Amino acid sequence: MANQHQVKAKKHLGQHFLEDESIAQDIADSLSLKGYNDVLEIGPGMGVLTKYLLKKDITTHVIEIDTESVEYLKNNYLNLADRIIEKDFLKYDLNLVFKDKPYAIIGNFPYNISSQILFKTLELRHQIPEFSGMFQKEVAMRICSKEGSKVYGILSVLTQAFYDAEYLFTVPPTVFNPPPKVDSGVLLLKRKANFTLPCDEKLFFRVVKTGFQQRRKTLRNSLKTFNLSDNLKANTIFGQRPEQLSVSQFIELTSLIENDIN
Repeated sequence: MANQHQVKAKKHLGQHFLEDESIAQDIADSLSLKGYNDVLEIGPGMGVLTKYLLKKDITTHVIEIDTESVEYLKNNYLNLADRIIEKDFLKYDLNLVFKDKPYAIIGNFPYNISSQILFKTLELRHQIPEFSGMFQKEVAMRICSKEGSKVYGILSVLTQAFYDAEYLFTVPPTVFNPPPKVDSGVLLLKRKANFTLPCDEKLFFRVVKTGFQQRRKTLRNSLKTFNLSDNLKANTIFGQRPEQLSVSQFIELTSLIENDIN
């Protein structure tokens, strides 16, 4: 059970600590451990997931900003002590640890920064072939959803441009302390064999984000800020709404815009 300093940490970090050992093991087992020798766990807390990672034939690192959790990990996982990074994942330069090596990311992510964790992973995609983690259920489903779904959006398109996304299982509130008010969902991302885009990648991100900012409008209206030619805007793709476009169609759209503005 969580002790008082865990509860204090949870309130500070927006995190709910997993107490079901079998779920922790299932999350640890979701990684294939192929194509890399290192794994980074984000926000290990008291190490319920960490203990299962340490049993695997891989080098486990953890990154944690709560000082009391770090102290607990150092005292209870002596074989991990020199691989505890007491930093903020969102701000820390991971090249200081991994150099150019590939590594997987895993964790029971604090809900309030889970999307930011995913966006940083996308920035680091050249080094991250695999990613497994627990999100708020609706966020996990959004990441894995396909075009035509009401929850399909920015996270779906940007993630699936580079990774194959699979929703693994749902986790009820009752296995956490304190229990969240919503279900959680565990997903697995496996980087695509070809994860470079045949278009300008920065422009692709901008097109996707701009398109979904006004998701009920057609792309002809939501992408007005790009000052596109009338000839291009006559293309039938601009008569669709963003949630109707597949990832490959967004790549096609970006190429069309790239050619028009250059």
